[in-house]
Amino acid sequence: MNHLSLIIKREYLTKIKNKSFIIMTFLSPLIMIALISVVAYLSQLNNDKKRTISILDESGLFSETFKNTANTTYNYISNSTVREAKAFVKEKEQYGLLYISNGDLETVSKSVRFYSEDSPSLTIMSGLENKIERKLREEKLISNGLDIKQIENSRVNVSVAQESFEGQKSSKIDNILKLAFGGITGYLLFMFIIIYGNMIMRSVIEEKTSRIIEVIISSVKPIQLMMGKIIGTSLAGVTQFAIWIILLGVLSTILSIVFNIDLMSVQTPQQEVVQQAMDNPVLQDEITLALQSFQNLPLANLIIAFLLFFIGGYLLYSSLYAAVGAAVDNETDTQQFMLPILMPLILAVYVGVFTVIDDPHGTVSMIFSFVPFTSPVVMLMRIPFGVPIWQQIVSLIILIGTFTSTVWFAAKIYRVGILMYGKKASYKELFKWLKY
Repeated sequence: MNHLSLIIKREYLTKIKNKSFIIMTFLSPLIMIALISVVAYLSQLNNDKKRTISILDESGLFSETFKNTANTTYNYISNSTVREAKAFVKEKEQYGLLYISNGDLETVSKSVRFYSEDSPSLTIMSGLENKIERKLREEKLISNGLDIKQIENSRVNVSVAQESFEGQKSSKIDNILKLAFGGITGYLLFMFIIIYGNMIMRSVIEEKTSRIIEVIISSVKPIQLMMGKIIGTSLAGVTQFAIWIILLGVLSTILSIVFNIDLMSVQTPQQEVVQQAMDNPVLQDEITLALQSFQNLPLANLIIAFLLFFIGGYLLYSSLYAAVGAAVDNETDTQQFMLPILMPLILAVYVGVFTVIDDPHGTVSMIFSFVPFTSPVVMLMRIPFGVPIWQQIVSLIILIGTFTSTVWFAAKIYRVGILMYGKKASYKELFKWLKY
């Protein structure tokens, strides 16, 4: 394969010197940062909005229930009718009126009303409902002759400690971290294949349409040309991905310094809830245990396996994309061949999400982690849970062997397909080309 390096170099330089490639390489991070900044700015504006809610409590049970917050002020109204209170709130242009009628606890619970000019926020309504439910629950316990303090003191929090037979501790959060690693790696592989696999396919179609391929194929073997395209385009994709990461980091820093916008510190109501949960001592202990478990993870094994399965899976699907590009004359005709290529990849994602989470060492998870078209995703999701090295090696060998076979079959389609013009390819035709 003495021409392989030249083809890789040509394909790589052609891609990175392409105007659209250069524009999108530098424009995509700008668009992403702009979108994140707009979302952060709008979220901050929404979070900074001051709300005043008037409360007409005829029951007298909630005089100390609603406390003012940074963005919400509660204004109690007394000696007023509902109509007068509604007129007052509307005149003052307040956020809304919470009306609580008088009566027994059952009557109060069914007659609470919130009046507002516009539809209220779901977050605000959920907060009001939770406060009212908690207060009514306490009042009902008191009316039944129960001591609330004793009930609170009798509550017991149970957290089942997880530990292997060898004494290695873990936690539920530890399992979530493992699933997150598998999910992120599977998603990266999925997106990389779709983005740069399509780039390889379009490159083959363009050369075939321009008839340049007839000149190139006279001195280069089809398998060399296809491998050169796959590797060259992959290197261009890696270059683009690296530039995106660097630019995103630089632009985020510039944005924070120049415009004084810290994207990580933007607070939303949802983040406030998360922050309150983080202040829970029990959760803090879980996080500490999860960090300790993270340090015990086989990081070297995870990184090496990620690189090998990522590269193997990408090369396998890239060869299929190149074969599709060689079989058709335009991008419109590729649709009939794309579904059989994408279905195993989509199946791998669903199997990983719905089976690895429930049982990473079950029969279904193990089988699909050895099937070469699904193993790059499923095996990467299983490895954080502890997969024997021999299983990883066997799965990788099967993946490499399948890639080699796929390249050989794809090259045969490539050899015939790149010279076929004006004839729409079908599955029947592809099987014929394999026999040539």
